[in-house]
Amino acid sequence: MSVFERKNRILLKELVKTDFKLRYQGSAIGYLWSVLKPLMLFGVMYVVFIYFLRFGADVPHFAVAMLLGMVLWQFFTETTNLGMMSIVGRGDLLRKLSFPTHIIVVAVSINALINLLINLVIVFIFGLINGVDISKYAFLAPLLLIELYAFTLGVAFVLATVYVRYRDIGPVWEVLLQVGMYMTPLIYPITLVINVNQTIAKILMLSPIAQIIQDMRHLLTSPVNLTTWEMINQKWLVAIPYILPFIVLILGFLLFNKNSKKFAETI
Repeated sequence: MSVFERKNRILLKELVKTDFKLRYQGSAIGYLWSVLKPLMLFGVMYVVFIYFLRFGADVPHFAVAMLLGMVLWQFFTETTNLGMMSIVGRGDLLRKLSFPTHIIVVAVSINALINLLINLVIVFIFGLINGVDISKYAFLAPLLLIELYAFTLGVAFVLATVYVRYRDIGPVWEVLLQVGMYMTPLIYPITLVINVNQTIAKILMLSPIAQIIQDMRHLLTSPVNLTTWEMINQKWLVAIPYILPFIVLILGFLLFNKNSKKFAETI
């Protein structure tokens, strides 16, 4: 490992530590908020969508499945939102030091990944309590996390690049996240959409986030949760949500890298 690579690794480590410490600085319960936030949101959605509206009545352990989906969606939301503003927020650092700018976005994503892993432990505990039917193929779950991380980081690179020049992308992305949340089988089972229109259900499942959430639910909560490869017969269509995250990551990084030299003067 060269001296340059060692310095970059140290910088990445320090950025991750600093961001993690600053996130809940001054709050009474500190890091516990990383667990309490999704649990509180889950509590509200459980009462509204499961207890009153009876969503997921035909899906075993849908409460655990919904919590799992929310935790994965929260990672996507947190990483893209913070990643989008990360370069602008570190403008002083960019003007003082010379280093690969992408480290700033990666540091944000690693912080969110730490939160995700903590929350997945909570989901696992809930699953054990509820006696979920874990698949024998559950060992494939880490591959889905890699897919999620690749897609999320790629989107964060694109947003961070655009946000440096156009700050209006902030509220636009906020709206798109809201739309995306309701278009993803997160608070409702995909069977609910299938009962209305099978074609729409298949289109929704071509989204990498929807595919990841359903695959994770299939592996970790119940095989009743339908996956993309169970709903769509054409193999080339099924491959789209699995390949797209890595295409987005490559294109996002190339776009970011191409514009990174101008970040300091633009900010």
